[in-house]
Amino acid sequence: MRLVCIACPLGCELLVREDSGRVLVQGNRCTRGEAYAREEMTDPKRVLATSVKVLGGDYPLVSVRTDRPVPKRLIPEIMAFIRTLRVEAPVELGQIIVEDLLGSGAKLLATRTVRRAD
Repeated sequence: MRLVCIACPLGCELLVREDSGRVLVQGNRCTRGEAYAREEMTDPKRVLATSVKVLGGDYPLVSVRTDRPVPKRLIPEIMAFIRTLRVEAPVELGQIIVEDLLGSGAKLLATRTVRRAD
């Protein structure tokens, strides 16, 4: 598998393969590249950005993101949960919408302010 590392600004092109249960990484110029490639092969993670419905706000949605990467395998389940959420306005930038998102340890944070509609 070929990957472009996103762990640091170098953007190394990585060649990753599995041999007898071991993950072999070539092309990385730092240790973060190797860790990134191993994680991509075993349990890739991503920061999730989406929006949540707001009740009584001057906007119908508030943008949100997780405070840390969550396993990609959990993203469909997390998105299904987020679609059920409703928050009351006002919502402040940085407000925690969900403390422990489906046991992932990640917080769901508002990334903008939504005021109460008059």
